[in-house]
Amino acid sequence: MSLLTLLPFIVLIGAMFLMTRSAKKKQQQAIEMRNQMQPGSGVRTIGGMYATVKEVSEDTVLLDAGPGVELLFAKNSIGAVLTDEEYNRIVHGIEHDLQSDADVVPDDASSLTETDDASDAAADSDDTPVDLGKKDAEDEPADATADARAKKSDGDSDAK
Repeated sequence: MSLLTLLPFIVLIGAMFLMTRSAKKKQQQAIEMRNQMQPGSGVRTIGGMYATVKEVSEDTVLLDAGPGVELLFAKNSIGAVLTDEEYNRIVHGIEHDLQSDADVVPDDASSLTETDDASDAAADSDDTPVDLGKKDAEDEPADATADARAKKSDGDSDAK
C-alpha cells in the first residue's frame, strides 16, 4: 500500500487520540475539583441545585440545601465547586464588586436634567395654562361646526 492510501487512517487515529486526551484532561480536572471540596464550600450539582457542603466522605457528599434540609449526593453529581464570592452572589444576591464605591446611577433621568434654575422656571410656568392645540367649541364659528358635521354625514355608507 502507498502512503497516500494510509494517510486518511493515520489522520483519523490522530484525531481520536487528541479527542480522548482532552476528555481525559477534563475528567481529571473534575476529579481534582471534587477532591478539593471542604465543609463550608458552596457547590452546584449537575442538576442545578446550589448548596453548602456539610460533610465529605470517600464517595458521597452531605449537602446543606437550607435550614433543616440535608441531602446526600454522590461525589460525581457535583458539577462545580464555587468560590465564596460567587456562591453568595448567586444564592444570596450579595455583590462584592470593586465598582460599589463608584457613583450610583439614578432610576430616572429627572435628577440628571433638572437644575435649580429649571425648577424655578417650572414653578413659574405652573400658573399659565398649557395650549394643547385643541380648540373649544366656543372658539369655532357656528357655520364651521355645521359644515364639518355636514361633510361627515355626506356620502353613502357602504357598510350594511
